[in-house]
Amino acid sequence: MLAREALERFDLLALATRPIQELSGGERKRVFLARALAQEPRVALLDEPTAHLDLRHVAEIFARFGELRAERALSVVATLHDLNAAALYADRVLLLKDGMTMGWGAPHEVLTEDKLREVYETDVYVGRNPATGAIAVLPGAISAPPRR
Repeated sequence: MLAREALERFDLLALATRPIQELSGGERKRVFLARALAQEPRVALLDEPTAHLDLRHVAEIFARFGELRAERALSVVATLHDLNAAALYADRVLLLKDGMTMGWGAPHEVLTEDKLREVYETDVYVGRNPATGAIAVLPGAISAPPRR
């Protein structure tokens, strides 16, 4: 029952009979997340849970974890290189450089141009996503080719 619910939650029921070797990388990632959640953990420690997933699946994965946080009081800790996903979905962000804490707090407090410039040693643009109001981070244009 738990396994079926986990497969349904991650839109994998149609793939349940296929061998794992036949699944795409993104499908496998979703299977691994579903398998972990079928164990009903209190804390989910996730390493790049949405890496190599298309935008639809990124949004769905974070939506599912949001539901699980509310339904099961699940704590979710994730490493993310996608700063825009962190800004949109995280309550708190820990920004690291060489193992040192460079910032900790709400995304708007941590994901600032100054802090990101210091961590990534490049120019960045930090603004707001007009659709969500979340922080939006883009690389600076120091070496961008001219537009045609």
